[in-house]
Amino acid sequence: MILAAIGDTPYQIMLILHIVTAMAAFAPIFVHPAILSRLGDAGADVRGPVLQAMTRNGRMIHAPALLINGILGFGLAGLSDKVYSMSQGWLIAAFLVWVAMNGLLHAVVLPAEKKLAQGDTAARRRGEAGGAMLSVLLVVMLYLMTFKPGL
Repeated sequence: MILAAIGDTPYQIMLILHIVTAMAAFAPIFVHPAILSRLGDAGADVRGPVLQAMTRNGRMIHAPALLINGILGFGLAGLSDKVYSMSQGWLIAAFLVWVAMNGLLHAVVLPAEKKLAQGDTAARRRGEAGGAMLSVLLVVMLYLMTFKPGL
């Protein structure tokens, strides 16, 4: 018994949640550089709370959103058995990119944000490099989701 299929209301709801969690997961890639730039040479009394909030949001909002986003995406593929199969190359590639994104976020970006909030200014470079790599992976993922190469 299939609970939903492409075009059905449960599928559409899952698709909307998939898109919303993607927006929540990747917002920092676009917003954090602007925030850091505007902080400039602000004193610790200003920078500290802002950086701590960014770190907390990363752990409590953005990282869970990325995890949930992948789960929803693969749930969508599972609900569309007749059209998509987890053995298709583009879905396998999407899974690998998603794993790489999570690894990069949890091993590089979040620790760099935490160190930056603690005053380690060298961590900013690591965080920016991780954010740049996440941006590239996001473009790769969007390509896979849009063009579904090999389908």
